[in-house]
Amino acid sequence: MEVFPKIKRMGEGAILVEFEPEISPETLAKVLNLKKFLQEKLVKQKVEIKSTYSSLLIIYVYGIENAYNKVYSLLGEFSGANIDEIIESKLFHIPVCYDDVFALDLDEISRVKKLPKEEIIWLHSSVDYLVYFTGFLPGFLYLGGLPEVLHFSRRDHPRTQVQKGAVGIGEKQTGIYPQSSPGGWNIIGNSPVKLFDLAADKPCPISAGDRLRFYQVDLQEHQRISELVERGNFRIKSEKL
Repeated sequence: MEVFPKIKRMGEGAILVEFEPEISPETLAKVLNLKKFLQEKLVKQKVEIKSTYSSLLIIYVYGIENAYNKVYSLLGEFSGANIDEIIESKLFHIPVCYDDVFALDLDEISRVKKLPKEEIIWLHSSVDYLVYFTGFLPGFLYLGGLPEVLHFSRRDHPRTQVQKGAVGIGEKQTGIYPQSSPGGWNIIGNSPVKLFDLAADKPCPISAGDRLRFYQVDLQEHQRISELVERGNFRIKSEKL
């Protein structure tokens, strides 16, 4: 029986800490609590800590000879009480336009699933999604909680260009493309909000552990919000949990 978390060296100055290899809120809570603990303990050292569904990568920017021993020692200090600590988080409300002009693959999902498009839209916007981590592109959110009935395989032939703000479904997940890029997810709408701004104090306002809820807007409202975003006058609605 394997014992978690596991720790191993990743090159000269990086350490990988792995929890149970599963995608679940419980495992994410362990990951984020350990991340917070390590950030507080290593505040005087130049480190970067990246999290995924079930692991942490601790990068010592300048490298230290005893990085492994240092992290191993800190894991010994990390008590079971920390694992269940509640991480402070927010719920973000994200507008999405599901109009045909944006929803390139909604008809196909409707046909295969034998569900009316209106029901797919309702299902997609009726739940709160848990943010597991950001990656792939700056500001791309990996979300958990997509209703099982909406799970849908990625496209056999990815698009060479997916529009910025495109909202898609890929396997068990949904997400928003924060910028134009190639992509293989099934596009069902578009969000006019900006999820990554390099000039902002916090380039990506949404973090792992936060939650996200979509709400439907029409084309006119999508255009109005887009104009506000361009002028820097739109703020994503959020509330503390």
